[in-house]
Amino acid sequence: MCYAHRMRPAPSPFAGPIPVLTTGPLVLRAFVARDAAAVEAAVSDVGVAEQTLSIPHPYPRGAAVDFIATTQREWSAGTVATWAVVQRGVDAVVGAVMLRFAWPHRRAEVGYWVARTAWGRGFATEAVRVVLDYGFDVLGLHRVEARRWVGNEASGRVLAKVGLRDEGILRGALVRDGIARDVIISGRLRDDPR
Repeated sequence: MCYAHRMRPAPSPFAGPIPVLTTGPLVLRAFVARDAAAVEAAVSDVGVAEQTLSIPHPYPRGAAVDFIATTQREWSAGTVATWAVVQRGVDAVVGAVMLRFAWPHRRAEVGYWVARTAWGRGFATEAVRVVLDYGFDVLGLHRVEARRWVGNEASGRVLAKVGLRDEGILRGALVRDGIARDVIISGRLRDDPR
């Protein structure tokens, strides 16, 4: 006898709101409309924007509102998960962490930024660590990778602390401000030591 018609598919983790993740002094939660001013202020800083692969500088006025709306649509579609990084008890955005999924390969790319006012406090490392744990343990990812500009040593230290190993340099892989730049790719597999 076939019972397949009675079986319901497992609920998708993307069916509801983005989960709240907590770690040490941080809470990672969905971006909400009231975060727009903090996002715009943080990523308008050239020191923050120039270390990312895609945040434009100057950052367009009002673009944070569109960014926040996009994060909600991408989560519902299961293509990208983006968390606002906030200090516990303060609820002020100090950064963001995202996973961009390639489901056929059970792979995601992690990206993040931290406001200059929060640099040097371990927030990036702590936020990326909890997101990787969620990706591997809850979402069942096999691999997480990251890309960073050659010369971005601070990001390299964060990635090393969370277990990503440098795997190579992609020469002239991405164009930023009209210039083809080299990118370091790092990766970690689910079974790698944590």
